Amino acid sequence: MTAPLLALGIDFGTSGVRAAVVDPQRHLFWQYRASYPDLPAPENWRQALLTLLAALPESLRGQVARVAIDGTSATVMLCDQTGEPLTAPLLYNHTCLDALGPIKALAPAHSPAASATSSLVKLRWWHQTLPDSTWVRAAHLLHQADWLSAQLHGQWGLSDYHNSLKLGYDVGCLRYPDWMLAQPWSRVLPRVVAPGEPVGPVTAAVAQRFGLSPRCQVVAGTTDSIAAFLASGARAPGDGVTSLGSTLVIKLLSEHRVDAGEYGIYSHRLGSHWLVGGASNSGGAVLETFFDRAALASLSQRIDPTEPSALDYYPLVRPGERFPINDPDLAPRLTPRPQDDTAFLHGLLLGIARIEQRGYALLAQLGASPLRQIYTCGGGATNETWRQLRARLMPVPIKTAASVEAAVGSAYLANWPGDFTVG
Repeated sequence: MTAPLLALGIDFGTSGVRAAVVDPQRHLFWQYRASYPDLPAPENWRQALLTLLAALPESLRGQVARVAIDGTSATVMLCDQTGEPLTAPLLYNHTCLDALGPIKALAPAHSPAASATSSLVKLRWWHQTLPDSTWVRAAHLLHQADWLSAQLHGQWGLSDYHNSLKLGYDVGCLRYPDWMLAQPWSRVLPRVVAPGEPVGPVTAAVAQRFGLSPRCQVVAGTTDSIAAFLASGARAPGDGVTSLGSTLVIKLLSEHRVDAGEYGIYSHRLGSHWLVGGASNSGGAVLETFFDRAALASLSQRIDPTEPSALDYYPLVRPGERFPINDPDLAPRLTPRPQDDTAFLHGLLLGIARIEQRGYALLAQLGASPLRQIYTCGGGATNETWRQLRARLMPVPIKTAASVEAAVGSAYLANWPGDFTVG
């Protein structure tokens, strides 16, 4: 019997690396996780990648036919012709306010590239601050996933249109807009291909060192949040994924594109469909401001989710909201606080659930596909009381995600040819 051809998905998150091997039927063969070594980035990423490949079981190495890597969105580096970084990477949350104004003057209204943490603003900042002696050596602007993928296939200057959305790439027309190509920094822009598209085989050196097949293809990657969506089990228009982590993030697979910067909404292309969504500043971080994990678990069990609450909270850690209200000055609403901690937590959980409800309703109002079911991931997915509170507000089934590992989603991406959405 012929052994199945396997896909290796690798997730480079904020704190470490994870990996998963799956077959075309989505059976999980192997998982791996490790913290980054104590080295400066990006060398710590490269060493983590090499350690991961060395840990791959020998029985699976020759069967791995495809590899996909995801990384944090808008984490970028400027490299020379050989892929050697010329500066330290700028991470996903690094702001470049000095370069934001010039980009806002060029980019279309509500462009995801016109934010202080975008890939494009970081590129503009490098162009205006690096000495000429460094800039003249610059050949490639690469995202974290781009640079790591090239460690395997050896081709520099390639990206995917998920990572490149915040670089200003037009995912509707599948090209860079003319206003970008006219800029003096355009020469370092990567060539952009579809996520999951085969880029090339692993290099001979990589194949020999780690026992991989020389025919093993590296495919274009994605971002960590989209990989997590793919892992959830969501596969058809109307499937939503709510991540209940430190913040509340919702994504909805839609037949229609929705971009509404005034509400903090933008769309990723996902095969022939669109992944529409936004991220609220509300979420688990607010809960952890008032309760530790043990208290959250204990108090949650005391809440009767069928009972109403008179508390009308908009839970935020500090002023400022992105979605479904885009207001940098929006004040938290956390009063009055009852003496009973159980009642207080009930109000907080219900407040966050109402934000989720408002978010999905706004997506529908703006033309996204009707919501048909929700998959939940993140730490909050294990809170059954919270799920029941949400179920009373949402008119669709709420399910636990099939997998919460972004590495599994990247492995799925590697195994789905061409248009990897179905339904």
